[in-house]
Amino acid sequence: MSAGEESVEKYRSALIDAAVEGWRFSRLFSRLISKLDAGESSRYLSQQRYFQKKISESLEDVGLKLVNVEGQVYDPGMAATALNLEDFAPQDVLMVEQMVEPIIMDANGLCRSGTVMLMRVEK
Repeated sequence: MSAGEESVEKYRSALIDAAVEGWRFSRLFSRLISKLDAGESSRYLSQQRYFQKKISESLEDVGLKLVNVEGQVYDPGMAATALNLEDFAPQDVLMVEQMVEPIIMDANGLCRSGTVMLMRVEK
């Protein structure tokens, strides 16, 4: 890898780190907003959506994309580490209850795997 390629990769990695931390902060901000009354929360929700949009646009500018798999049936082949997988039996049908960290993809595939919390799907 040339020095120029190494430099580009360093900046790309820094952008991914900043985007993941921004995504996590945005999730925390959502939980705080949910505790406000409806009139007050609408203004903050707009600001949060704008922040999330800017993160997504910045990633798209360099060919990256955040992937959120919340609410999807869990598949062991997902590009995400399940923090609580050992809490379930092998025959349990599982769903992604919460993304702790998003999956980051580019046109060539996976850039960074995500982290999830699972829940059992009641039959």
